[in-house]
Amino acid sequence: MAEKPGLFSVFGALKSVRFRLLAIALLPTLVILPLLLGITMVRWSGKFDALLTTKVNSDLTVAHQYLATILENTGERLGAISASARLRDITTAGDEEALRLFLEESRQKLGLDFLFVVDGGGAISASAGTGTGRTRVDWPVRSSALAGKASYAIDVFSEEDLKTLSPALAQRARLDLVPTANAQSGEKPTETRGMMIHAASPLQLRDGTTLALVGGRLLNQNLDFIDTINDLVYRKASLPEGSQGTATLFLDDVRISTNVRLFENQRALGTRVSQVVYSAVLGSGQVWLDSAFVVNDWYISAYEPLVDSYGKRVGMLYVGFLEAPFAQAKYETLGSVIAAFLGITILSIPVFLRWARAIFKPLERITETISQVDDGNLSARTGLPPNADEIGQVAVHLDELLDRLQQREGELRAWNEELNVRVGQRTQELQLANLRLEATTKQLVMSEKLATIGEITAGVAHEINNPIAVIQGNLEVARVILGDQADLARTEFNLIDEQVERISRIVGKLLQFARPEEFAGYVERLSPDAVISDCMPLVKHVLSRAGIEIVRADTATGLLAMNRTELQQVLVNLIVNAAHAMPEGGTLTLTSFDEERHGSHGVGLAVKDNGVGMSEDVVARIFDPFFTTKRQEGTGLGLSVSQMLIARQGGEITVESIPGQGTSFTIWLPQAL
Repeated sequence: MAEKPGLFSVFGALKSVRFRLLAIALLPTLVILPLLLGITMVRWSGKFDALLTTKVNSDLTVAHQYLATILENTGERLGAISASARLRDITTAGDEEALRLFLEESRQKLGLDFLFVVDGGGAISASAGTGTGRTRVDWPVRSSALAGKASYAIDVFSEEDLKTLSPALAQRARLDLVPTANAQSGEKPTETRGMMIHAASPLQLRDGTTLALVGGRLLNQNLDFIDTINDLVYRKASLPEGSQGTATLFLDDVRISTNVRLFENQRALGTRVSQVVYSAVLGSGQVWLDSAFVVNDWYISAYEPLVDSYGKRVGMLYVGFLEAPFAQAKYETLGSVIAAFLGITILSIPVFLRWARAIFKPLERITETISQVDDGNLSARTGLPPNADEIGQVAVHLDELLDRLQQREGELRAWNEELNVRVGQRTQELQLANLRLEATTKQLVMSEKLATIGEITAGVAHEINNPIAVIQGNLEVARVILGDQADLARTEFNLIDEQVERISRIVGKLLQFARPEEFAGYVERLSPDAVISDCMPLVKHVLSRAGIEIVRADTATGLLAMNRTELQQVLVNLIVNAAHAMPEGGTLTLTSFDEERHGSHGVGLAVKDNGVGMSEDVVARIFDPFFTTKRQEGTGLGLSVSQMLIARQGGEITVESIPGQGTSFTIWLPQAL
């Protein structure tokens, strides 16, 4: 029985290995998978927030283009009136009443708050919506008109300027300031200045005298104006249920026209923007694209500075929508994913433990049986049915070895008894020989026991080598299948290697003991020329501001099939990118033509600039999502979304570019049947 402690230590070690292997098997499910899930959720949350920022930036672009269009239309229509022969004839004739009636008619038609004719000395010769007298002509808008060039801008009128025009305008502009959380401290209780759409056009008389036709529209408390912007940006069903789009016009940091609610039926006129937004937008001239606290709630917000005719930042244009519904949707999604993961984990662990029990229970029976045999109970057996797996084969083989051991033990005992009878009969005669024979018999019995135990341990060792080889082989297969991802579980794999090596060493010792010598929008039929023409008002302000000349070449005769809004979105994106590529001005060529590709008739649309161009590396990645060369304002989604929209209609979008010479984007779409 000297080997008993050794056998206990061996099988005790095996039992310890069992629990370690179980822990290692559960580690990926309970540690690694939650970690990977957490990283994925963090990255998804960042992408979700980036998409919200992209949307509000797009909303701000629409609002900006609408405001620019209003300014431009006011200037153009005022220029048309000043150039009319009727106004020139009335002014030359000196009929003041006829001139006043004409100006009043024009003012109402243009929706202006005032319209008057002024000379270079500031004398108002005729007016509509204001009195006569004298007014300032040192504004760049008015001085430019008196110099013979039409001009328009957003300007801020003081209370005195407004009273000079009309006391009613001064009263309309007046706003009591409302204390607002997070806003900068201010001393004045009332905002008396007025933000004005200010336009002037030269009026040339037949005697060579140059007058100026000056008109304006007060934006303070102009709710129709701001509601129009809000309806244009946030059309019905453009936001999820529960969210709400808002638009605001700021004079300095004061809301002078807004649909943000202070209370349910009261607009937040006179409230002020937060200090942090004021510093970034009006202080530094930046465009704000982020979450911001607006009056009494958090909004995904976009602010841009407004500049007057002097080039000074005097206010802000704002659009935004409630953040809460989007945040709730995001958190509900995260919660659903986490709950699903926890549910699957909770359901799968008991199943895994049941499978593990089916593997380790036979090992426990084998260990218990060997312990009983070691205590002298040679009739102990595992009693396990023969299975196809390696552990079942080991159990059956062990029972067979124990049967042989018990048989040998019985034979040895019978032989020993027979010898004892014979020795007893010849006790006296062969006492000395009997003593020697008894010693020899004991030695033979012990040798036979050791030989039998050696066979048992050798058989167990050989049978254990088979599952060890399976574990090692499958471990290498797992490493090959996982590839680079195997590094995520390197520590666990190394731990399994160590434990398998430990089992191998134990098996080696057993063998040495026994034998000293040996892991989708609807599609329309569209005219390409008409779609290009419809895009021009949307980008006219961007192109004119950059001084870009437009060249059209429309030769396409076929129609194409695509959603109009989506195609306009693609073309506007390409045209704006081309304008950004020509900061010093240049020529933008827009062409349409018939082209056959892949055996199908189609229509091609080309947007070509002579700007800075792109390198081959940039061209290779230009359609990748979130790749952009505009580090401050670009999202990198424009071209990738454009490519997706064109491809969805069976079309293609290609690019050719030469650094320093320009870039050409070509859209090809199948011809509409």
